[in-house]
Amino acid sequence: MWMLEYKKDSWWFWLITTIFLSFGVLGAPVFFKLAIFLTIVQTIYFSLKLQSVTSFPIQVRVCYLGLLVISQPQIFQWLYWIPTIGTWAQVLVGYCLMARIVSMFPWNREEKFSFQLFKKTIFSRPVQGSIKEG
Repeated sequence: MWMLEYKKDSWWFWLITTIFLSFGVLGAPVFFKLAIFLTIVQTIYFSLKLQSVTSFPIQVRVCYLGLLVISQPQIFQWLYWIPTIGTWAQVLVGYCLMARIVSMFPWNREEKFSFQLFKKTIFSRPVQGSIKEG
C-alpha cells in the first residue's frame, strides 16, 4: 500500500512541498509562498533534467503551480487543502490526482474522452512511475 519512493529526487520535492502546505493550512500562510517557490524550483530543475518544457512531468508541475497561485489570495486559501491532501496522497501511496487530470488533456491521450476513460483514470490503483505510461 505504501509507495515511499525516497530514492527519487521528485519524491523529496513533493514531500517538502506538502510539509510547507501543511504548515500553511495549519495557520502559517507564509509557507504557501515557500511551496510556490519550491514548485517553481522543481519545475525548472526537472525541465533542465528532462531537457523539455512540454514533457508530461513538467505539465503536471505547471498545473500544480497554477493551482497554488490561484489559491494564493486570502479569500481562496481554503483551496490549499486540495493540493495539501493530494500531495500527501502522492508522497505516501503514489496517487496523484493532478497527473491523472493532466493525462486526460487532449494532447496527452490517444483514446477519445468518455466517462469510462474518466472513471478508469481517476479510480485506477496508483502505479509506479507515470500514470500516463501506467
